[in-house]
Amino acid sequence: MEFSHADETFLESDDPYQPGLDVRTAAKMVARQRQDVIAGELSRLAAEEYLEDVLKHMQTMEDETLADAALIDMQREIQWYMRPYLIDFLVEAHAAFVLLPETLFLTVNLLDRYCSRRVVYKHHYQLVGCAALLIAAKYGDKKDRVPQISELSNMCCGLYDAGMFTQMEMHVLNTLEWTIGHPTVDFFSQLLVAYERDDKEVDCMSSYLCEMALYHRDFVSTKPSTLARASLAVARAVLGRPDVADRELDQEESAVAEALSHHLDQPSPTLARKYSSPGTYRVSHRLAEFAAARAAAMAQAQQRCAIPPSPPAEMTTKHGDIYSTPQKGHMAPGNFDGYLTPPITPDGACFAGNMPRDSYPLPPRCPVTPTPQQQQHASSYTQHGRTVGVPNQQGVYQQ
Repeated sequence: MEFSHADETFLESDDPYQPGLDVRTAAKMVARQRQDVIAGELSRLAAEEYLEDVLKHMQTMEDETLADAALIDMQREIQWYMRPYLIDFLVEAHAAFVLLPETLFLTVNLLDRYCSRRVVYKHHYQLVGCAALLIAAKYGDKKDRVPQISELSNMCCGLYDAGMFTQMEMHVLNTLEWTIGHPTVDFFSQLLVAYERDDKEVDCMSSYLCEMALYHRDFVSTKPSTLARASLAVARAVLGRPDVADRELDQEESAVAEALSHHLDQPSPTLARKYSSPGTYRVSHRLAEFAAARAAAMAQAQQRCAIPPSPPAEMTTKHGDIYSTPQKGHMAPGNFDGYLTPPITPDGACFAGNMPRDSYPLPPRCPVTPTPQQQQHASSYTQHGRTVGVPNQQGVYQQ
C-alpha cells in the first residue's frame, strides 16, 4: 500500500535514463520493466480466474491459524496489560525496517499462536515478539529489509544475546509445527477496497483501525476477514463516506464493528504518530476529531437527560388503603455507562528513548517491556496435562 512507505529515503527507482548509466545497463533495466509488466498482467488474469478458489483456501487457513484468547488467559506471568508495551515495540520496529503491512499482522498472529500453546515467562515476552517479527519478515518480506539479530538485540538494550534469538526463533517454529502462512487482515482489506472501490483515505483509515485492534484482547480471536469488513465500515463512518449500497454487515461483523468503535478515543500514541504524516492522510488526526465530537455530543445528551422536569404536584385527600400492595419508588439508574475497555495504552515515553517523534531511526535505545526481574525457574513443568518446554537461564530450550 502507498501509505506504508511514506519515507522518501526508502523510495526505489528503476528509471533507465538515470545519469551515469551505460547503454547496456539501461537496456537491461528496460527489459526488466517489460517483464514486470507482463508478469503483472498474467498475475491479474490468473487472479480473476482462480479468485474464488483462493478465497476458499484463505477462509480455511484463517480458521486453522487463528489464536485462542481463552488459552492466553491461562498464562501465569503474561498479563493483558503488558500487551500494549510489546505491540508498541513491534510497531516501531516494523516501521524502522520499512517492512510490508502484512508482516506486522503476521508477526502478532505468530506471537498469539505461540502464547496460546506455550507458557511464556514475563522476561521472555519481548524475545518471543522479536522472534515472531524475524519469522514473519523472512516469510513474506523483502530480503534486504529482514532485521538482523544484532539490530534487534540493540533495540532490546542487550537484554538477549544472539543465541537466545536463534533458540527462540527455532522454538516458535517447532511449536507452530512450521505452519507460518496466515491470511492477514491486510489481505482481505485490499480485496474489499478494490471490490467496493473505496478511496485511499478510507483504505488508510481502515488500516489504522486494524492496527489499533492489535492492542486489545477483544480481537485476538476475531477472523481477519470479519475484522477487515468491520474496520472498513467504521472507517467510512468516521470519514463520512456512504455505506456500500448492496452490502450490509452480518451479526458477527456488526458486533466487531461496535466493539471497535469503543476503542477509538484512546489509541496508542505510538500508533497515532505513525498515522499522522501526510503520506497517511493524517488519519489519526481525523479520528481524534471524530472521537472528540462524539464525546461532546454524548456529554450534551447526558446533560439534557440528567435533570428531568418535575411532574406537577397533585393534591389528594383520599386515605391510603392499608390492605393495598405497597408500590416501589423508581430506582435511580446505575453508574455504569458505556463499554469497559482494557487498560489504556501508555505513550511509551519510558522506552522510546531519544527517538524523534516524526521518524523511526535504527535502533531505538530502550526496551518496551519493563525491566525483567531475574528469577530462577525450572527448565520444564507440566501444565494442563502436557509438558511445556521453556528456556533456561542460558536461553536453551528443553522439553
